[in-house]
Amino acid sequence: MKTNLKITFVIVLSLLFLSYNSGATSEDRTIVEMKTNYGTMVLELYNETPLHRDNFIKLVNDKAYDSLLFHRVIESFMIQGGDPDSRHAKSGVLLGEGDLKYSVNAEFRPDLFHKKGALSMARSETLGRVSSAMQFFIVQGKIYNDSLLDVSDSRINKMLARHYLLNQPANETLWTALKKAEEDEAKYKVLNDSVNVMVESFTDFETYSIPQTQREIYKTIGGTPHLDQNYTVFGQVIEGLDIVDSIAKVKKDKWDRPISDVIILSVRLKTN
Repeated sequence: MKTNLKITFVIVLSLLFLSYNSGATSEDRTIVEMKTNYGTMVLELYNETPLHRDNFIKLVNDKAYDSLLFHRVIESFMIQGGDPDSRHAKSGVLLGEGDLKYSVNAEFRPDLFHKKGALSMARSETLGRVSSAMQFFIVQGKIYNDSLLDVSDSRINKMLARHYLLNQPANETLWTALKKAEEDEAKYKVLNDSVNVMVESFTDFETYSIPQTQREIYKTIGGTPHLDQNYTVFGQVIEGLDIVDSIAKVKKDKWDRPISDVIILSVRLKTN
């Protein structure tokens, strides 16, 4: 009886993962093949995030990702690539600031979340939480228990509180000062600490809680739940999760750049 129950539980979780892996609709999805010097990953792009999907397809068709690096790698978290400045970058050079001269509007959806293999767009802090035009990351993550997921809930809501606090008209001057101070580390720290104190008592927003169905996936397959509803998930690795694991384990420098380059050899749309 116990064995049968265990088998049933595994089957249910597998079906649940496949359901989330395919997203909210049954429409055909764009499939992308990403070849790296560590192997090939196959990803699907979500129709529910059309701005990000179409932007990524355009970049793929332009061969914009060819020869770029995975320039930021953190094991049990994610692998990040897409900095246009990383193409043929010299060893030891700090990367991560390169981008195109536009951004992509956020497309947060409660049913698209940062489970293992999720394709999400990087971003810097802006009032609109807009995405980078080019830089993306793929989630490796880790397995969570209920206690850690409760902590993730808290982290999500702190990021949401910060967002809504800084968007209040009364805090326009604070936001302007914060952005101006970004090149002065000491000044930025003072202002940022002040914002964080204000965040602790800010409640003028709708709090978020990770849904139970997603919790089960984080407890079995893993991911990085504290990023949910703050970064746009727009796709998923459907083949090659072992490649993500291999890249995440490489040796890196103090800036999390791999010592030996992890190269995106090519990215192409996959046709039947």
